[in-house]
Amino acid sequence: MQKIGVAIIGPGNIGTDLMYKVIKKSKYLDLKLVTGIFAESEGLRLAREEGIETSARGIDAILERDDIKLVFDATTANAHMKHAPLLREAGIVAVDLTPAAVGPYVMPVVNLNEHLDAPNVNLITCGGQATIPIVYAISRVTPIPYAEIVATISSKSAGPGTRQSIDEFTITTSRGIVEIGKAQKGKAIILLNPAVPPMIMNNTIYALVETVDEEKITKSVENIVKEVQEFVPGYRMKIPPTFDGNKVTVMVEVEGSGDYLPKYSGNLDIETSAALAMAERIARDRLLKIKKGE
Repeated sequence: MQKIGVAIIGPGNIGTDLMYKVIKKSKYLDLKLVTGIFAESEGLRLAREEGIETSARGIDAILERDDIKLVFDATTANAHMKHAPLLREAGIVAVDLTPAAVGPYVMPVVNLNEHLDAPNVNLITCGGQATIPIVYAISRVTPIPYAEIVATISSKSAGPGTRQSIDEFTITTSRGIVEIGKAQKGKAIILLNPAVPPMIMNNTIYALVETVDEEKITKSVENIVKEVQEFVPGYRMKIPPTFDGNKVTVMVEVEGSGDYLPKYSGNLDIETSAALAMAERIARDRLLKIKKGE
């Protein structure tokens, strides 16, 4: 099967988990390179064990090649702000797993087939991928003047990149609640829980709605949960929609698939799963165009 050459920049927790997903699950992606800035990093060591070419020269190792057409950026928001124009100039599609939000927001269960020709697409945040589908499901039934999400993750699953981008997380997720979730106003909060043993990702979604239709809202939420489960099996509704006047509360938890990281790191798993789904769709679209001679 013909595939598109891809690279991963940022071999931390997210980048390494994504590497195993591409190797094990991808139909249309050929992982050519994993690159970072520390030659002795654990992620680069694991990539070499899998027979993947590695580099410690960061984005420079990508830009000097002509066989890489798509790059997963799993660094930090600040780093991606520097990478994005370089990748665009080189004609390389960027699938951004940081909260930099250079390109349009994408979420598999909402707009997987949109932005296939965009030079840069943004996966929002792990908290956004876990919670915004619920906001979107409610907004399909009734307008939402305000929505708020609280994402609680294990402290052990938050690596240096995640910690450096906390401020960007709250800003980008809040915007995603509005742009993708269709709430009129949104707010996002992330909590790092140091509990031992580590807890799996838990998310609480609050929405103020204009019209309270309990049956329709509940059905819409149940349907979106099933759609997310198609690419993240460990996505589960912990508490179904509960109603208090015009306030709707939903709780969901995310257990990881264990491709690389422990299963409690569902926050990383849902982000890398979404990135893989989007990249697969972009690659499939490009390969079909090549086949048709477009």
